[in-house]
Amino acid sequence: MGRLILEHTLQGHKGRIWGVAWHPKGNVFASCGEDKAIRVWSLSGNTWSTKTILSDGHKRTIREIRWSPCGQFLASASFDATTAIWSKSSGEFECNATLEGHENEVKSVSWSRSGGLLATCSRDKSVWIWEVAGDDEFECAAVLNPHTQDVKRVVWHPTKDILASASYDNTIKMFAESQLDSDWDCTATLSSHTSTVWSIDFDAEGDRLVSCSDDTTLKIWRAYHPGNDAGIATPDKQTVWKCVCTLSGQHSRAIYDVSWCKLTGLIATGCGDDGVRIFKETSDSKRDEPTFEQLTAEESAHDQDVNSVEWNPAVAGQLITCSDDGTIKIWKVSD
Repeated sequence: MGRLILEHTLQGHKGRIWGVAWHPKGNVFASCGEDKAIRVWSLSGNTWSTKTILSDGHKRTIREIRWSPCGQFLASASFDATTAIWSKSSGEFECNATLEGHENEVKSVSWSRSGGLLATCSRDKSVWIWEVAGDDEFECAAVLNPHTQDVKRVVWHPTKDILASASYDNTIKMFAESQLDSDWDCTATLSSHTSTVWSIDFDAEGDRLVSCSDDTTLKIWRAYHPGNDAGIATPDKQTVWKCVCTLSGQHSRAIYDVSWCKLTGLIATGCGDDGVRIFKETSDSKRDEPTFEQLTAEESAHDQDVNSVEWNPAVAGQLITCSDDGTIKIWKVSD
């Protein structure tokens, strides 16, 4: 069995902390929360400390933050219905653009792998796709409304311009740009959860997706492309996503976040029962019927709900978490 070793406990925000996000280089992270502020933290020696506080971009709670793949930009999604784009081009972080259009709370923001596209989603049930049109300029490329309820999360595929979204309507949707008319279309609906899908994440290749839900389960989905050797039918030559594994019994409350490590293949969850759990694919796992086991769990990782978990993209086995308890914790998985 592996172990989850606590390396650092960090405080600074007032109130609950909603989101944490590693910089692509893994030596800096950002955090956001109820106090309407973004904190940028960096490591010097063995100590993490706040280097910058960005407090003038939003009027309400900041729900999520994401670094661009190049690491030059930071996007923040807020309950004030806007998404702010920050950059350090002048040496200090500045809010260089504010994206408006959603009717109410923006719940999530995500950069495409190329950095040329940005996605946002909201309680207004819509998913927006923005094109980076130049320095500090963003143009709305699509407003997508296939969800029937609040959209909780948007995540881009790790290598392709394919977007996944998760919603209060219990489903996950996939979007891609049509080759014919350059319109964005919903290409798949993933239905199996019986309650809100809080979060989703792709594996390193992007052929599998993990989802977590209010129904206390984790689900693993696999993409079957046209002409697949498993014999799965693909109507209209569209990729079909099938639920190939359900993990239940490990969580006692809603699972609020999930992160699939691109370096190790480990899956981490953050839960409403204050716990953080790590799952590993078994050695005898089959492609079309994969099996996962719980590697380790920290049942009382935080004193309240765990809102966000994210693996360090550059340091294998390092995990960051944040909570309603106002703390950020950095962990290391050991074998």
